[in-house]
Amino acid sequence: MTTLTVVEAGALTTVQDFGRLGQAALGIGRSGCCDRGAHRLANALVGNHPTLATLEVTLGGLVLTTDEDVVVVTTGARCPGAPHLGPTHLRAGEELRLGIPEAGLRTYVAVRGGIDVEPVLGSRATDVLSGLGPKVVEAGDELPVGTTPRPVPGVDVAPVPEPTNDLLVVPVTAGPRRDWIDDEAWGQFLSQTYVVDSRSNRVGVRLEGQPLTRAQEGELTSEGMLRGAVQVPPSGQPVLFLADHPVTGGYPVVAYVDDEAVDRCAQLRPGQEVRFTARSGGTGEPSARR
Repeated sequence: MTTLTVVEAGALTTVQDFGRLGQAALGIGRSGCCDRGAHRLANALVGNHPTLATLEVTLGGLVLTTDEDVVVVTTGARCPGAPHLGPTHLRAGEELRLGIPEAGLRTYVAVRGGIDVEPVLGSRATDVLSGLGPKVVEAGDELPVGTTPRPVPGVDVAPVPEPTNDLLVVPVTAGPRRDWIDDEAWGQFLSQTYVVDSRSNRVGVRLEGQPLTRAQEGELTSEGMLRGAVQVPPSGQPVLFLADHPVTGGYPVVAYVDDEAVDRCAQLRPGQEVRFTARSGGTGEPSARR
């Protein structure tokens, strides 16, 4: 079997696919890739089925070599030194080196045939919150490469927008606990510019700004959480949940970000600015009240 050898793993490299669907009732989160669009595109460019596993690389630094010729591609955050958005042949003994991206946070490396590590509960995704799935990639690891009967696409390069360091404007809809902040706080949420906190990770994007004041006291009974939920803890500083969010939570979810916009949020770097805006047609009214 063809294998990729990890020479350097970078700050954080994990194996990811679309995660463990439909197991939240058992207390098992979905996990999976943070930027689903970039993962899907990477697989498409090398002719893989979208469910095959890729490598999710945070802030570059990954160095790979191979024992046999393979076709690879990178998507998401563009890393210096690696061909981007277009498939390329990595010859046996050659190295693929990912520098630190100038914009964006997460890069996806797909190899034709997929990263064929052993699945856990139906997925090859590494869940850093629960510890499920393959371990975080380390230097010296040998990653098996699978095979695919799908044809190789005749694509030289994918002309898609890339992450930037600019202010990101994110459309939201009111969440089920929107009434836990009053109209003034909701207006503040939609008007102020937040800064991404350095404590952000695969669980969620932590935001810094003027704290939101709650309209209700006490805490909620824990309820189910979803990717894209914007939760307001007692600090008043919102957290936007990403792939490894907890299955349940007791802080009010005041807004939701849809999947495509969550992909863009997954590329936010610490110190980058974010602003929320009501989706077209949205009134900001709660979709459900407690």
